[in-house]
This record gives sequence, C-alpha cells and structure tokens, in this order.
Amino acid sequence: MKKSIFILCIIFVNCTISKACDKCGTYNNSDFKIKSASITHKADLGITVWDIKVEGTAGNTTPKPVGQLNGAPVLAYVFPTTLKSSDIGFGQVEGIVALGLTSHPDFEDTPLWDENLDGNYLNDGLVWHAHWVLLVEDKRVGGGLSVKEFAKEDPNVVLPPTNPGMTMYMDSPGFNIATKGNSIKVIVPNFRINNKTNFKFDAVTCYMEVNTGTGGSHDGEGTKPMLGVYKVYNVASGNLSLPYSVKN
Repeated sequence: MKKSIFILCIIFVNCTISKACDKCGTYNNSDFKIKSASITHKADLGITVWDIKVEGTAGNTTPKPVGQLNGAPVLAYVFPTTLKSSDIGFGQVEGIVALGLTSHPDFEDTPLWDENLDGNYLNDGLVWHAHWVLLVEDKRVGGGLSVKEFAKEDPNVVLPPTNPGMTMYMDSPGFNIATKGNSIKVIVPNFRINNKTNFKFDAVTCYMEVNTGTGGSHDGEGTKPMLGVYKVYNVASGNLSLPYSVKN
C-alpha cells in the first residue's frame, strides 16, 4: 500500500503541471474547495460516516449535460483509501480503492436505486450518488488517473452483484448521501468494507469524463480511458499522501 500512496503523490505532482482542460475550469469554484475531510466510526450503529466540508455549498454545482454518453462530464468528491480491493468485493486486484460521490446528468449507472424517487430507476444520474472504484495511473488524461478497466470476456474478474454492468472496476452500492450547507456525507455500513475501521484516506474533488470510443463502443486501450480524471480541483492533504485516519 505504501507503493500505491507513492504513486498517488507522483501523480499529484504531474497533475499540477499538466496542460489545462477548458471544460474542467467551468466547475472549478468554492463548492469543490475542500476545507476538511473526516471518516468517523460509530460503533453503536455499525457504520462509518464519511464527510467532506468545502468553502462553498457542497453538491450545489452539477455538470451541464452534453446529450450523449461519449464526452459526458462527471463531477466527483472522492475518498482515496488504503482499503484492499477484496474489502469491497472486487477480489484481489491492484489499484487504489476509492469511494466517489458523483453527479452526471447524461447517463445512469445505479439501475438498482431510484435516487430521485420518481418511480423511474433510469433517470437520476444527476443526483449525487456513491461508487466504489479502483483507480490506476493513466497518462492519457490530465488528472493522471482513471477507473481500472477489464476485458468483458475475462473469467477472473470479480465484481459485487450491485455493479452497474460496465467493463470497469466500479460498484453502485446505494449508500445514503446527505448534503447540507458546506458538507457532503455518505454512510457506509461496516460489513460493506469487511469491518475495516483502521484504514487511511484522503479527499479529492475532480472533473471526470466518459469516453466510449468510435461508434459508442470502447474496445481495447483506446486513446482515452472509459472514465478518466481530467482535472483535480483540490486535495485535502495537499499532496495525496492519504494521511488521515478513521476516528474511532
């Protein structure tokens, strides 16, 4: 895990000198300027509460739709952690386990959940919702990271049953998210993280984007990742060193 943290630090240095992303700057405001981040274990309830506080209004800024999946913008508040991939149901896979709180109006990736409570399970990508992802280094994008992909026919891939069916290490766990004032919180039951409550973490705000490739498919490496980080807005620690501990 020390190796993973080292990689994150190198990526952060590279990100600070990467060329600008014009679309990314549209959303770079106080709603994504992190003031503090915490994860608190509430043993009596068997949960952890993950919280990011910002200078502005948490969750107030959401992406403007582009009307298609290819090039669709994703805004995110992300907790990179030292949890293992097996702790969240991905099996033994290399990558940085992160919990992302995301909003994206152009597509739906939580088919089991109806976040806006209108009876339609396929129209609420704009509502802030949680994803587990495995992040890996990716020099094809300005932010230096992408969600780890896999071949559809690979029999060794292990995913939780709540995954959205994409060929990425992504899960849609349905965790409850609450935004109030400058705070965005997500509640994670202990049993959904293998009862681990002594891990390290950091907090990041960023702009991500979908790339489906020519003709709407995404086969092979491609010129861009299926879901990449194009711009890191802010990092709680300042250097992506994952220095924070869970409060027990």
